[in-house]
Amino acid sequence: MDILKKCYEYQDVKQAKAAGIYPYFIPLTENEGTEAVFKGHRLIMCGSNNYLGLTTHPKVKEAAIDAIKRYGTSCTGSRFLNGTLELHEQLEGELAEWVGKEATLIFSTGMQVNLGTVSAIVGRGDVVVLDKDDHASIVDGARLGYGKIERYIHNDMDHLERTLQSIPESAAALVVVDGLFSMEGDLAPLPDMIKVTKKYGARLMVDDAHGMGVMGGGHGTVAHFGVTKDVDLIMSTFSKSFASLGGFIAGDNDVVSYIKHHARSVIFSASIPPANTAAALASLHVMRDEPELPARVLANAEKMRQGFRSMGFDIGNSVTPVVPIIIGDNDLTFLMWKTLFDEGVFVNPVISPAVAPGHQLLRTSYMASHTNAQLDHVLEVFGKVGKKLGVIQ
Repeated sequence: MDILKKCYEYQDVKQAKAAGIYPYFIPLTENEGTEAVFKGHRLIMCGSNNYLGLTTHPKVKEAAIDAIKRYGTSCTGSRFLNGTLELHEQLEGELAEWVGKEATLIFSTGMQVNLGTVSAIVGRGDVVVLDKDDHASIVDGARLGYGKIERYIHNDMDHLERTLQSIPESAAALVVVDGLFSMEGDLAPLPDMIKVTKKYGARLMVDDAHGMGVMGGGHGTVAHFGVTKDVDLIMSTFSKSFASLGGFIAGDNDVVSYIKHHARSVIFSASIPPANTAAALASLHVMRDEPELPARVLANAEKMRQGFRSMGFDIGNSVTPVVPIIIGDNDLTFLMWKTLFDEGVFVNPVISPAVAPGHQLLRTSYMASHTNAQLDHVLEVFGKVGKKLGVIQ
């Protein structure tokens, strides 16, 4: 048997491309934040995680350029050996203060944060408990650990309690959950989760990749609920509101030190480049100095939710800048994506396994920098396309 046989027989991509509805790996000519260009075709960008619009902020771009001039383009080594700069530690210190924890550790990608942190913490005899809608990086981090994996129904606290109750007292448990769920745009009920986890002696880690910079005045979902002291670990990325690439874990000094010396994804990876570090730090300073940005992105999202609902679209339980348009069918999801794309609106089609079968959706997301004129046009296009394809009446 040829191990590559499955590769040669994989026809899904070829078929989608032949039908003209392949929606992934689109090479953009330009990306100006709220607008992008593909082969001369200008689109309003409603598929980005650039929630605060900082990828084009002058201070962020200038900081990245200055860092390259001073440090070059790479550290050419891991944080563990020669790849730590004072700039890395400055960012870690300011992030710890921002999220209200003793210490942070930055990784080169957000994926690596979860792979390294969860696998370092959860060992043989331990249990890691996941929401069924948790991000793939959390699931993969749990798989890399040597502990047992348990999963509970999305945001179902009764099921979480039954799951924790079933764990032997001899086993230690870590519950890992998204603060803001990246596909549906809803929030984890952190106050209720804390009651349950404390009852059974479990620790709690919150992945706030999409909530940081947006919720809690920019301090994240944990701050939004006012439960910072009760959450053991806070994770986030730099590829969303921080307009860069990388990520961090925050917690008590001793816990972060343990992760620093046991997380294989930080020990055996090159450190985050200087330009990305400086861009993330500058973005943090903009969040601090322009506190109106989180309020603006939430207001833009609320405008879109009201507009979509008034036209009859199903947007689920979104309360954040992530607003899903639930379609429920693969072919119709791709067809609507392509029609919107042709009409100048960029969104993301999402099908199983990223979402449950029957829950296929178009993921839309909004920025503080979107103008009312852009958002009104997006609603107009959605209304026209939705009626044309029978998604709405």
